[in-house]
Amino acid sequence: MTSYTVSHTVCSVHYMTPGTDNHELFENLRLELRRGSLVLAVLAALRKEHYGYTLRKTLSERGMAIDEGTLYPLLRRLESHGLLVSEWREEDKRNKRFYKLSADGKEMLKQLLTEWQGINSSLNGML
Repeated sequence: MTSYTVSHTVCSVHYMTPGTDNHELFENLRLELRRGSLVLAVLAALRKEHYGYTLRKTLSERGMAIDEGTLYPLLRRLESHGLLVSEWREEDKRNKRFYKLSADGKEMLKQLLTEWQGINSSLNGML
């Protein structure tokens, strides 16, 4: 009996079944849509050098609010792929890590923007 209950619970949580709350479904799909857009937004914003707080603020002001717990791992991942460079500097008596696009990051941004424009054009044609 216990294994059925656990199995049933796992299936109910991981797979959207008919009757799933529409708001919950919308939120899941919205987050999925935003996840892919965040990489492009971060790369575009880092055409100009930023440290984490100002990057978060810039993205938020432009309608792409991002949680610290999402932003910093994303920055580390993009840097590990060679798309960003960073350096620690003292500003206002505090050490801050500044990020900007690398040469590879600029090229990747260019390629992703071309892809984004193609997707956007296709979607506009369908909508």
